[in-house]
Order: sequence, then C-alpha cells, then structure tokens
Amino acid sequence: MPRVLFTISYAIKPEVRTEYLTFAKTMQNYFTDVVKKEYTVYEVKGKKNHFVEVFLSRSLEDFDALEDNQDEKTQELVSRLHEFIDDEGMKYQTLVELD
Repeated sequence: MPRVLFTISYAIKPEVRTEYLTFAKTMQNYFTDVVKKEYTVYEVKGKKNHFVEVFLSRSLEDFDALEDNQDEKTQELVSRLHEFIDDEGMKYQTLVELD
C-alpha cells in the first residue's frame, strides 16, 4: 500500500515570525499528540520565513481522511494559519509513493 506525502508551502509575514513559531509548535503538538498524524513543520534553508508543513499518511485512505475527518480544533488551527501567511498564499503538493 503506497504512502502519501502531502506538503503545504508558504512564506509568512516577517513581522509575525515570533508569534508564528509559537503557533507552529502548537500545530505540531496537536496534530502529532491528539490527532495522531505524522506531521512536521520545516523552515526552508536559506529562505527565512519560508515554511513547509509535511503530513505523511500510511495509505491513500489515511490521506483522504485528513480532510474528511477534521475536528473543530483542526479547522480553527487551519483558519488561524492564514493570519500569518504573506500575499503569495499557500502551495500544495501530494506525492504518492511508488508501489
């Protein structure tokens, strides 16, 4: 069963960096400890304020459940994330492992 790697890339507004870093840690703790997802946030080397969120799903079904099974707290976190992102917005990529 192929795994799925889902990434969300974006840049944040420089003036909210400190607040964003605290928020990113909150997201990471929630998604890993409560929702039990494999989730990490990375900063792009050499590009300050550019970040990539990575979700690793064990299967296509698991990946599909990411969006389908969002609880109220997840929706709140996703909504709040938009406050930090610059005018370029987010870019999404879904990668499916070769079987």
